[in-house]
Amino acid sequence: MAAGEREGRDYLQRHGIPPLLHRLGELLLYHRPERPREFLIQVLERVKAGKRAEGEYPSLMDEDNLAAMFSLLDVVGQGHITAAQYREALKTLGLSTEDLQFGDDVNITLDVFKKEV
Repeated sequence: MAAGEREGRDYLQRHGIPPLLHRLGELLLYHRPERPREFLIQVLERVKAGKRAEGEYPSLMDEDNLAAMFSLLDVVGQGHITAAQYREALKTLGLSTEDLQFGDDVNITLDVFKKEV
């Protein structure tokens, strides 16, 4: 690989561009908006607001989807899942588990699951 290409890849990785473009592509295919460019601008504005904690970060999943996923994990209906189950759910969704603050002895409720995911 040429030095310029390596520098370009490093730059993109350092700024998180590949995952952002991947997410934007997913959102386009999921929503299939009539005006894709305007849709992408709106999504990027929501991403910007979400990073400043001024708005909701754009997502493919809504609360009903999260509740359904939680119920699949909470098969006996205890009202909570283990931290290990939570970590695996995040990995399945392609989300990072690096910054998790939950210990292995903590039970995750549906409300916590929705808020955190």
